[in-house]
Amino acid sequence: MLILSALCDHDINMQYHKAAFLGSERSKKAQIKLFEYTGFAMLTYTIKNINNDFQPVGEEMLVGKMTRGEEIMLFICDRDGYAKAQSKPLPISKGEEIYRKIISDGISEFVGDIKTVT
Repeated sequence: MLILSALCDHDINMQYHKAAFLGSERSKKAQIKLFEYTGFAMLTYTIKNINNDFQPVGEEMLVGKMTRGEEIMLFICDRDGYAKAQSKPLPISKGEEIYRKIISDGISEFVGDIKTVT
């Protein structure tokens, strides 16, 4: 039993590290893309834990936004809403201008709840 438990732990660790590696690559691409528009982008999620199953963030590049007070933050998300990269807080008018540019350049809008680290 102890050996089986150790093997299961090993598999979980391997699954986590594979997901983290692939997710990190995907999130870095999102960070670079968002940086091209905003001049600053922070890496956020690289993996997601769905029902105790570690998965990399998705390949999709969808743009989302959150407004708080007089500021807006922009995000590049996967289809499940996991933010892979986020901007710094921007004035709403500037953020909306950038948001429209991203969409006009062909990046689809994410509609839903954005999962981010705040």
